[in-house]
Amino acid sequence: MSASAARAHMSIGEVLGLLSADFPDVTVSKIRFLESEGLIEPERSPSGYRRFGPGDVERLRFILTAQRDHYLPLRVIKEHLDAAGRGETLPPLEARARRRREPRGLVATDSVYEDAGDVRLTRRQLLDTTGVDPEVLTELEEFGLVSRTGGQYDGDALTVARAAAELRAFGFEARHLRAVKAAADREIGLIEAAVAPTLRQRSPGAHGRAAETAKEIASLSLKLHAALVSSGLRAALDP
Repeated sequence: MSASAARAHMSIGEVLGLLSADFPDVTVSKIRFLESEGLIEPERSPSGYRRFGPGDVERLRFILTAQRDHYLPLRVIKEHLDAAGRGETLPPLEARARRRREPRGLVATDSVYEDAGDVRLTRRQLLDTTGVDPEVLTELEEFGLVSRTGGQYDGDALTVARAAAELRAFGFEARHLRAVKAAADREIGLIEAAVAPTLRQRSPGAHGRAAETAKEIASLSLKLHAALVSSGLRAALDP
């Protein structure tokens, strides 16, 4: 390699130094995670060290900006980058971001599987679909965030694993999500208490009515949760 070519390459620490002013939350671990997710592909030296070029740095800036300014998940950003690499004409990221955000508030809830119980995935299928590392999936199971029924995962497990994979780009590990699980368990307890009288009825269709009521309460609870988080973030982030 020529001296000029060598100077064109940077270490991961040097890249972090270039990005930290605009993206103070970026870390070496996050850059490595983006590489593991296939969003960046830095060269490797013969000894195995990452070598970043100017194009890699610009790509990282694009990814971090899309996350910070448009709240787009890594999957969407990767699709955009892959399509751009194929020379396809794409709508601006702002358009995709608008389709994903609620008209009000900072927090939006993505749609989940209506028939989550109809989805059946093996462990390998779940890993391949979400890109989660086997160790991370094991942690999610140990903390009770993901579970199997009959040795297979349903649509809810897929949604949780996929969200956990994307949250790792922001530095969240499975252990950090225990608070979310604890809050969900408390909400489940409230809903179970609300439908318990209906479940005790012996009339035909009682269980069906209880299920519909629980579903409606859960939907309202999710809206309440999103609004409260949105309000709290607005108070914390507004100057």
